[in-house]
Amino acid sequence: MSTPLAEPTAADALPFVPPRWRWLRKNPTLIIGVLLLLIVTAITLAAPWIATHDPQDIDPLTRMQGASAAHYFGTDALGRDVFSRAVWGGRVSMIVGISVAVLATLAGVLLGLVAGFVRWADGPVMRVMDGMMAIPGILLAIALMAVTRASLTTVIVAITVPEIPRMVRLVRSLSLTLREQLYVEAAHAVGTRLPVILWRHVLPNMVAPLIVQATFVAAAAVLIEASLSFLGVGVPAQTPSWGNMMAEGRNFVAVAFHIILYPGLLLAATVLAINLLGDGLRDVLDPRLARQL
Repeated sequence: MSTPLAEPTAADALPFVPPRWRWLRKNPTLIIGVLLLLIVTAITLAAPWIATHDPQDIDPLTRMQGASAAHYFGTDALGRDVFSRAVWGGRVSMIVGISVAVLATLAGVLLGLVAGFVRWADGPVMRVMDGMMAIPGILLAIALMAVTRASLTTVIVAITVPEIPRMVRLVRSLSLTLREQLYVEAAHAVGTRLPVILWRHVLPNMVAPLIVQATFVAAAAVLIEASLSFLGVGVPAQTPSWGNMMAEGRNFVAVAFHIILYPGLLLAATVLAINLLGDGLRDVLDPRLARQL
């Protein structure tokens, strides 16, 4: 007697998807963010080779011209090439974003671990952080810029200081959770020193949320730098940056909108790429979200 054949199910009808493509299909946000950020980064890094003019060259005879073969994005009110200034200006945003994210993360990890594992220091550290968070970050950055000399280093420091409390609060909350874990208590019980516990058992479990938070800090830093430059308290006016370009072109929007259009698009693309990268990393690195996808 022959065995009846099993009827095909819906699962059997689904096409086979290789694991690599399945991972790409589950993380489109991360892929789009990485590709977009790589494009913007490549453009800014290649500025010495793809810029058609010196970003500081002034030519009053060609001022406020539209896009052409000689000037891809047109010229500004002083006759400077907008394309060359835009690709060079991206370097300022990239340097500020990366530097602020690294410095804020390092300071946040140090202070957050102290607040989370040294009980007597928890109160003083967090009260200082609460006081810093009570002041809007942009206002604190403007105040720091007002009492110092305008430079790229000053901008980085002025943006980093308001971003530190975010990282401190995140690290402290993670520390309060991790210090109650059994493996941390076991390490204490066998006499392991606190620095060794932090390095071997605590920090590795903080890497994922710290990376995600650092991407959002970088995106905020890029926006704050553009805002400071737009207000005239950022990098020096002669330095090409997206904020400076938009500030210089705001008075000529009616007759030469392209002066602020292209740096604005590059700024928006950069911030969007960093945020998409952060969202994608959060989905990939968070085990609970990964199981739901």
